[in-house]
Amino acid sequence: MGSATTGEVTRAIAEFAASRPAPPAHVVERGKIHILDSLGLALAGAASPLSKTLREQLADEGIAGRGATIFGSRLRAPPRFAAAANAAAIHADNFDDTTPQARPDRTGGIHASGAVLPVALSLGEATGAAGTDIVEAYLVGVEVASRLNHAAAPRHYGDGFHATGTLGVFGAAAAAGALMRLEPERLVYAIGIAASRAAGVRRNFGTMAEILHPGNAAESGIAAADLARRGVTAAPDALDGPAGYLAAAGGGCDPDEIAGRLGAPWAFEDPGVWIKPYPCGALTHPGAGLLLELTAAADVAARDIASIRVRTNPRILDTLLGAAPRDAAQARFSMEFVLAVAAVAGRVGPSEFTEATLGRGDVRDMMARVDYAAFDREEDDFTNVTTLIEIETADGRILSGRADHAHGSAKSPFSFEEATEKFNRCAAHGRHPPQKTARIPRLVANLDEPGVPALLFPTLAARPESEAKPDAPASA
Repeated sequence: MGSATTGEVTRAIAEFAASRPAPPAHVVERGKIHILDSLGLALAGAASPLSKTLREQLADEGIAGRGATIFGSRLRAPPRFAAAANAAAIHADNFDDTTPQARPDRTGGIHASGAVLPVALSLGEATGAAGTDIVEAYLVGVEVASRLNHAAAPRHYGDGFHATGTLGVFGAAAAAGALMRLEPERLVYAIGIAASRAAGVRRNFGTMAEILHPGNAAESGIAAADLARRGVTAAPDALDGPAGYLAAAGGGCDPDEIAGRLGAPWAFEDPGVWIKPYPCGALTHPGAGLLLELTAAADVAARDIASIRVRTNPRILDTLLGAAPRDAAQARFSMEFVLAVAAVAGRVGPSEFTEATLGRGDVRDMMARVDYAAFDREEDDFTNVTTLIEIETADGRILSGRADHAHGSAKSPFSFEEATEKFNRCAAHGRHPPQKTARIPRLVANLDEPGVPALLFPTLAARPESEAKPDAPASA
């Protein structure tokens, strides 16, 4: 892993975003699936305590009013603040998509859509941008954030930085700059400004502060692009220079993962962007899906399970929070809790991640039966999320299997119909008006058609106060 010291990475990003490349049709269609998925999460997350707090803060500070829609609410705000609120809502349940690492020896994906999509939508709404421009800006931003996460030295994530916040801001700045039609020179400055705003540490996993990471990235990305547009300058190599962000926060980067790689192919093509089937840390998903498959195939109930043995690589083990989550937020990052819930409830959905579920005796008892450790040896054909599970039943049977990916990954991608089903569940969880919910999937499917954005944004706002009380609590 080298250390770029010439500004090569910064320039490559700036030129890519400024060129506003037209993605191939299949990438656009794949992107729409992820846009729909993210919007459902925003409507569900709008009912979260953090989202309510953010809206209260905007109202108390007099920021709420004109501007872009804060999804799932009646509020509007200037694009940077609307984007921040919407990004936090998308990430509130840790249900948002993930671009994985491209190499099997690395761990630490990035929630690029959560940080970038709100930028494209908020700026697009405020400026009346065409749907094609909104979709292309979104794809550009996801591409930049994803490839940066592939390029950054492993120490960046390994030492505790959370790429969704730290590298998502550069994707957000690129998306904002593309929509603002900044020239490459101004985009270089935007990236440099963003380098002084990049933040987020993994120590905050399982807390409200971690949910803020994509919101902070979205807000800072818009602010950086706007300041550059107004003439604020920055070092041309503030991202990848000798004392730039990547050197300071990660020990450098591999320029070859950026230069010549942006859009060639797109990250949505390789390694793909994974949609989450479960609202918890993506590293638990192969195991959760495998356990559900094994128990269903053998018709094994929770009462039949004597023990569950699970093995992953040590990087996953070190990233997750362990067998003793203190609350429902931390439970989203506990392999033991996720597998226990899968065994006891036969599903892993939003209603499972509650304080009540965490305190249940049968769940606690099942967690105690989960033996989680690292592989003794990683085989050559393992992926970076390969998970091995062995279930021993009370009558002595052994059920075992291996999962190299989860449903929703590039190997088993969600269809638009599956994304619609998840979207509908999430919108219902957030108690979004059904008549508006029903219109959104078709509008997203046609988002790049003339006039569609103007029809979409009103459907993402909550119903008027005369129709229902605002911010009703989400159903379990």
